[in-house]
Formats: sequence, structure tokens, C-alpha cells
Amino acid sequence: MRALVLGYGSIGARHTRLLGEAKCSVAVLSRRSIDVTPCYSELAHALSDWKPEYVVVAERTSEHHLTLDGLIHCGFRGRVLVEKPLFDRVVPLPSHNFSVAAVAYNLRCHPLLVRLKSLLEDAGGLVAVNVYVGSYLPAWRPKSDYRQSYSASREQGGGALRDLSHEIDYTQWLFGSWRRLTASGGHVSDLDIDSDDAYSLLMETQRCPLITVHMNYLDRVPRREISVHTNRHSIQVDLIKNTILVDGDQEIISVAQDDTYRAEHHAMLTGDAKELCTLEEGLETVMTIEAAERAAASHVWITR
Repeated sequence: MRALVLGYGSIGARHTRLLGEAKCSVAVLSRRSIDVTPCYSELAHALSDWKPEYVVVAERTSEHHLTLDGLIHCGFRGRVLVEKPLFDRVVPLPSHNFSVAAVAYNLRCHPLLVRLKSLLEDAGGLVAVNVYVGSYLPAWRPKSDYRQSYSASREQGGGALRDLSHEIDYTQWLFGSWRRLTASGGHVSDLDIDSDDAYSLLMETQRCPLITVHMNYLDRVPRREISVHTNRHSIQVDLIKNTILVDGDQEIISVAQDDTYRAEHHAMLTGDAKELCTLEEGLETVMTIEAAERAAASHVWITR
């Protein structure tokens, strides 16, 4: 299959490498001069010349909506995967004729989350959930200045609330859409950025009366954990250590760094994308982010 990756930052380079490993013929669109062939600088030319069947949108979040409009305007009808978050703000989804479209919340493909989802089917009623993710932004890309990254820029769609929105996506995937929420957060540390570096959300969802979600750019020892209490079991998931405990009994599931990305691309390439995040679900996550920001700014609960 012919694939086109739009953007060649760290995530665009990863997608390019993995699609090559999946035996796709891969071209890249980039503003920069890069050591990849073929490489295009203009979307319409890339589409007409390369004729891709699969497009991966890995540009800055603030550019995603314009890029989707460009694909639609050019008449593209193939598969489209958009990096997360879908947009940097809530805007209407454009009408399209893509054969398959999804947002790249690849943690839905993580074996531990798939296992947790299965366990919840027969775990009794949900009582309380705590979700935590934190890692130190300057350590993300040690060879580059974190202050120059899109993560450091609110205007470019950065900030912990958006960058780490995997947790918002899988929380609603596992526990249902939120009914009401409140939040606190913003730029609270000495990091030299203008985006938010820590946020905590408190929410009630369709399936669970009490959920907390915390995300930050601050943990010098990375953490990514989920604690679930049901009427029958206590379940702890550690996505760093690749463990899941059910009432203290531990199971280790080996997961390589690229496995979830490979699974995501396999779903897109085969067309079996039913477990991936739809564009509508991706927009729901953007709506949740904006609701959290309103709640934090006004010190109120948001209800719907």
C-alpha cells in the first residue's frame, strides 16, 4: 500500500519507519529538507504524484483541521489517521468521504488496556477510578531544547492537557462519557513554557460515579497508572512496568515500545478499525479538554 506521512517530527519519523517495516511504500510531506525520498513540500502535489491510499496526519495539532480540509478539497477518499489530539480547539468536523478515519490514540491497542477492558465486563459495578500520567518534559527529547518544542507552546496545541490526552480518551473508552466534571491546573511549575504543565480532572461518567485524572510534565520518574475499584475487585494497571494486578495477583504482559503503533497501523491497513478512536470520539476528547479549561478558569462544575 502507498502511504503518505504529513509532517516529519519525531512522531512523523516513527510512523514513516513503522509503515516501511509494514511493507508500505512511504512518502513524506515536510517543510524541512530531510533525508527521505520521495519528499514533497505541497499537499496537492503529493496526492496527485504519489497517489497514496493511506495518509497519516502528523503535523502540529494547530494545523490538523486545515490539513483535513485540504485532503477533502483534493478529493482524497482513502484511509486517514490523524495524530492526537484531533484539533487544538473545538471546531465542526468537516464532511468527508474517507474510507476509514481515526485519531491516533494508540493506547487503545495496548494489551494491558485491552485486558482491563475485558476484565471490566465481569467485574461488578464501577465504584472509583484514579488515572495518573506524568513525565518530565525536558527529558522527552534530550537532544533538543524543550522550550522550542510544540509541547511548550499553547499556540501550537501543546500543554499537558492536550499532549497527554491519551488518558482522557481511554478513560471515556473504558468508563463511558462524562456527565459532569471539574478541574484545576495550568502552568504551575518553573518550566520555561507558556502551555499548561499540570492538570487534574474530577468527573462522573456514564459508568462510574467517581473518576480522577491527573496529567503533568513534571514527574522526573515517569508514571502511567490506572487504579480501578469495582464492587468485586481492585485492579491496578502500570503502563510503565507493564503489569496488571487483580486483587493483588500480578500479571506481566510484555509490550515493546512500538507495539501499539504497529497494532494501530495494522488496523488501519486492514480496515478493521472498530476499536480505534473515531473522529467523533476524537472531537469528544477536545470538548472534554475545553470543558476542563473552563471549569479550572471559573472554579465550577460543568454539567451536560
